[in-house]
Amino acid sequence: MFFRTLQAERMKLYHSPVWLAFLILPILPAVMGTFNYLQNVDILQDQWYSLWTQHTLFTCYFFLPAIIGVYCSYLCRLEHMNYNWNTIMTAPVPVPYIYFSKLIMASVMVLLTQVWIGVLFVISGKLCGFNTPVPPELLKWLLYGAIGGIVICALQLCISLVIRSFAVPVGIALIGGVAGLAAFAKGYGAWFPYSLLSVGMRANHPGGPMQCGTEQFVIISFFYLVICIIFAATWLKKRDVVTG
Repeated sequence: MFFRTLQAERMKLYHSPVWLAFLILPILPAVMGTFNYLQNVDILQDQWYSLWTQHTLFTCYFFLPAIIGVYCSYLCRLEHMNYNWNTIMTAPVPVPYIYFSKLIMASVMVLLTQVWIGVLFVISGKLCGFNTPVPPELLKWLLYGAIGGIVICALQLCISLVIRSFAVPVGIALIGGVAGLAAFAKGYGAWFPYSLLSVGMRANHPGGPMQCGTEQFVIISFFYLVICIIFAATWLKKRDVVTG
């Protein structure tokens, strides 16, 4: 039954407009970050590492949270239309399956987005004329960034379950990303869900350790996931979902 639910979520993404967001939106911070790097190349002298700080400046705090918001809003959009929640909630499907299937598909989209971000970063470095190898830490930055992105997925799905609007949750994600910049700057990045993206991707210090320890990062991420799962299951079970 779970795999059928997952298949239904996967079918939503076929030929959906979210692929335009997937392809186009990550290009914008890559272009902006590369331009910013080239304008300050006399100061930013660590090539790949300096370029990464400029890419992640725009990616982690502005574009990627909004992209994740788009993914999650779209995955909940059809249920909010045409009384589809009534159909789903009366189907013989365990309530947690509904949320888990959406979370898995949103997480897959985040993983694919991270791969695309990595490709754009390498292309940008080559266009800048870097003659040194790509940093071996790149895969680690992308992987831990994906973990932070999945936490944002879990939270955004909860928001999209509660709020019927497509745009409002995306706006909340964008605000969360900007707030994450402030939390990260104050040293509280590990404790704010929207900052976990930048913490995992080593946005400000790619050549050094994370703002928190790896174990702490994983534990906090898992904690937020559990809280979001409990909230979503409780909301779907106990609250009347407004439809129509």
